[in-house]
Amino acid sequence: MVAVVIIAAIILLGALPGSPVNFRKISSGLGNVIKPVQNLVRKAYDSFDDYNSAIFDGIAIRHENEALRAEIADLQYRLRQNEEAAIRYEELKDAFHIKDTFSNYEVYGASILSNEADEWFSSVRVSVGTDQELQPVDGLSYVVVDVHMNLVGRVIEVSEGESTILPILHEGFAVSCKVNEVNSSTFVLTGNTALKNDGLCRISGINPNNIPDVGSEIVTSGEGGLFPEGIPIGVITSVDSTNPLQITAVLKPYADLGSIHDLFILVPPAADAEPVTEAGAEDADNEAQ
Repeated sequence: MVAVVIIAAIILLGALPGSPVNFRKISSGLGNVIKPVQNLVRKAYDSFDDYNSAIFDGIAIRHENEALRAEIADLQYRLRQNEEAAIRYEELKDAFHIKDTFSNYEVYGASILSNEADEWFSSVRVSVGTDQELQPVDGLSYVVVDVHMNLVGRVIEVSEGESTILPILHEGFAVSCKVNEVNSSTFVLTGNTALKNDGLCRISGINPNNIPDVGSEIVTSGEGGLFPEGIPIGVITSVDSTNPLQITAVLKPYADLGSIHDLFILVPPAADAEPVTEAGAEDADNEAQ
């Protein structure tokens, strides 16, 4: 405040006629003092303005990057969906040969309703039932195959909107089978408690005079009436003949149970259908064990 008064007094004094104070010189001197300050203030302002601009530009760029990342993620998701849809389309297109092979069977397509880690070690629910005209018959079971016509299991229960499947890895499953050769002898394939966690099945009842080789393809034999002859099951991975009276083998199924999306249920003509009971499957499993 005092400085302001002094400067005002000097200005007034310099304006008087005959004043000893040379106002022009004083103004010049003050200008020399004030100019660096003005320059400093201007630079500070310019720097502050540039800083604010950088902040706002950075925020705009960050928002733009976030939007681009979200768009890329959405495009990647759509691409994966399209790839999965294309794969599934090809699989379902390949399924037409099931109809050709089993022309005298009714074929029902079904999707898996549950996808639990251990579902293939227990029963599996699928999306076809009485409301899709799949009719339950007392004591009767239906064959289930995958899109490549490999054996998956059999239907054990039918209700409205869904059916229950017993997969080949389950210890209650059993089927008569043989090597995929003409006039080969038959044996029994069952699920096995000790092998199912490795995705394997057990074969028993092997004729000592006709032991299958490792790598042999195993198919259904057609005996028993439930499973048509020739449905591919899998390949033998090992044979145990240490006991000639009880030769066994281990089989790796063709059906990739962990990645199956669609199944097909084969319903034979009523005249060809034969009842299959759980007791029969359990007896076969006990024999194998």
